[in-house]
Amino acid sequence: MGVWIAVAIVLFVLGNMMALKPNGTDQRIDNLRMSARGLQLNPKLVTCPDWVKGKDDEYGKGMIGQYALVLEDVRFPHARYQPIDGRWRPDSSMASAVQNDGSARPINFVLDNVPLDLPATIEPFVKALLIKANCIIIYWEDAAYVRPSSSPNFQARNIKPDLSVLKSQLESWALQMQASLHGKSQSY
Repeated sequence: MGVWIAVAIVLFVLGNMMALKPNGTDQRIDNLRMSARGLQLNPKLVTCPDWVKGKDDEYGKGMIGQYALVLEDVRFPHARYQPIDGRWRPDSSMASAVQNDGSARPINFVLDNVPLDLPATIEPFVKALLIKANCIIIYWEDAAYVRPSSSPNFQARNIKPDLSVLKSQLESWALQMQASLHGKSQSY
């Protein structure tokens, strides 16, 4: 009788320990976000903004990955873009945005029709681009990137190269925004 009680206790403890272990998808997401931190991409899981298509392609629904690249000594105008057919398009809801002084905020067209040029493993999950102050932020379904059902060709060894391409594209888009600012006499 004592042996059966000991076996039951051991099985109970082992069962609880196994329940604490994260599943494979959670481990891959953690690896992805830690790699992004190493590249200064500042990943966060945030509530989907109301202007971004989130869960079930509904605006502002669910949680979404936000990866931000902060650039020192740069000041960008506020701009929002959404991917349409593999190209950035300005967010049309920005036309109705009003600034603090009551004037309408102009739509920024600098990245209009610029191709995403992201790895094929990332591009289908990209939802939006936000540029503000001194950072450029990409919203994407990072969990779908590592989930076997949505990304059957996922390979862990491709995380760093894919994130490096993502970072270089963010830098490229930031340089395009910065170049357009130097070409204009007005400040934002």
